[in-house]
Amino acid sequence: MLEVTRHDSDLFDDELREVRAETRRFVEERIAPFHEEWERDGQVPRSIWIEAGKLGMLCPTVPEEYGGLGVDFRYSVIVMEELSLAHTTGPGFVIHSEMVAPYLVRFGTEEQKRTWLPRMATGEVIGAVAMSEPSAGSDLRGIKTKATRTDDGYVISGQKVFISNGQLADIMVVAAKMEDTGKLSLFLVEADRPGFARGRALDKLGVHAQDTSELFFDQVHIPRGNLLGEEGKGSSYLSAGLARERLTIAISSQARAEAAFRDTVAYVAQRQAFGQHLNEMQNTRFTLAAVRADLEAGRALIDRQIRNYLSGELDGTTAAMAKLWVTEMQGRTVDTCLQLHGGWGYMREYAVARAFIDSRVDRITGGTSEIMKEIISRGIWDTRR
Repeated sequence: MLEVTRHDSDLFDDELREVRAETRRFVEERIAPFHEEWERDGQVPRSIWIEAGKLGMLCPTVPEEYGGLGVDFRYSVIVMEELSLAHTTGPGFVIHSEMVAPYLVRFGTEEQKRTWLPRMATGEVIGAVAMSEPSAGSDLRGIKTKATRTDDGYVISGQKVFISNGQLADIMVVAAKMEDTGKLSLFLVEADRPGFARGRALDKLGVHAQDTSELFFDQVHIPRGNLLGEEGKGSSYLSAGLARERLTIAISSQARAEAAFRDTVAYVAQRQAFGQHLNEMQNTRFTLAAVRADLEAGRALIDRQIRNYLSGELDGTTAAMAKLWVTEMQGRTVDTCLQLHGGWGYMREYAVARAFIDSRVDRITGGTSEIMKEIISRGIWDTRR
């Protein structure tokens, strides 16, 4: 069985390799064996969040004074990779730790940070980002959810869709337009607010253990202290978070592609056809050689972007490049690996079949491949001016 190999010893040192081993044990013992059950249920139990919190898997980059470990992004990378290498898609740890928590750390008030971050780090509170709407996905200008200013706060009205962690979330970062100015603002909305309702858990093609929902806000009143950052700055806040979000998608996609390749190498070594093992046939060997080259290119790209993020040099254009290339490569890889499994590859009892289904969303979520190309093309012309 092939494992993720890191050629850059400076990126993941001995301490981080120990963290990886501990994380891998937890995933293998407490997540992977139950994942099929969670896929049938459509969500994971809250108890697994508490267990992950005790291990330090949740919100590791949150400063220590707010309950996190105060470590750098490499610890988050380990969690994302180990979940993906085990073909698990269920626990929405990445949305919670790498999307919700950073908004609070960067733009939250001291009171907001102390109220929510410690409980997010322990898994007691689960977070979600409520941005997408039926008529607004990648284009934030299409958002119709409204925020009306009142004497003591705001009233939120609207509908969200495709919200990961939607069925479990206790706190949501909600994007809404100010009714008077039309400018986008971000708000913290608690799930127990009157007027808030969860819709159905959406029936998705894949990623079945990850709860994804419709959310409804019917005149939900929130206090002024629930404004995240400043009024009208929502678009810039969301843009600031998208580079990290897209990098996390690329990191997970790379690891899932590596897992599919690992499993396929093992499969073709034991499967026979026409009196030969599949790995003795030239077509198999050449096909997997091309996949291996793709994976090496993806690994180099990902590690470079991790370094850029750690040094504060990751920008929206290069993050879009990473997401575009790696998620498209992942699609090619899982398709090729399924084909090499033959008829068994079409059976959901094989991990490659589930990987084929689950990976498809990565070319959509966080901005479609087409949107990534638009962002990259703008960078080309901006550079030439």
